[in-house]
Amino acid sequence: MLPIPVYYALLAACLAYAFARGGGPEKAGIVIIAIGSVLSNLLASAPQLRFSHVETGIFAIDVLALVAFFGLALRAERYWPLWMTALQLVATAGHAVKMVDSHVIRLVYAFMMSLWTYPMLLLVVAGTWGHQRRLARRGVDRSWSISSARSVRLPSAGPTG
Repeated sequence: MLPIPVYYALLAACLAYAFARGGGPEKAGIVIIAIGSVLSNLLASAPQLRFSHVETGIFAIDVLALVAFFGLALRAERYWPLWMTALQLVATAGHAVKMVDSHVIRLVYAFMMSLWTYPMLLLVVAGTWGHQRRLARRGVDRSWSISSARSVRLPSAGPTG
């Protein structure tokens, strides 16, 4: 995996791109990744112990990120959040593997936890690029799904008489 400063430079570039060119879902997606990345670094064990046991702090952050991505996938008028949710589910399942078999090698566990972040960054970039293409083609790109409750038209209360 890339050194942490290189990862954060890549994250910052993706964050800037999503905020400059993306719609609401792209901005929400990159913010979830950024918050998760920072909190995971803050809650990780000391370097000599890191990934030798289940990283409960990182596991909690991953579960919260999974819930956030799932909510984003339900509300966004995009396909990429579904892929993001799937990748986060795989990353979260990596913790379960360590819980079930504590003899999982530290390096394998660390790799399982960090690998998925890079395709997730690419998904946000691809989503932002797709958003720009739809804007150029149609002039508009709806970001959020309309709730069925809000899309029901009630009869207008016109004048009675």
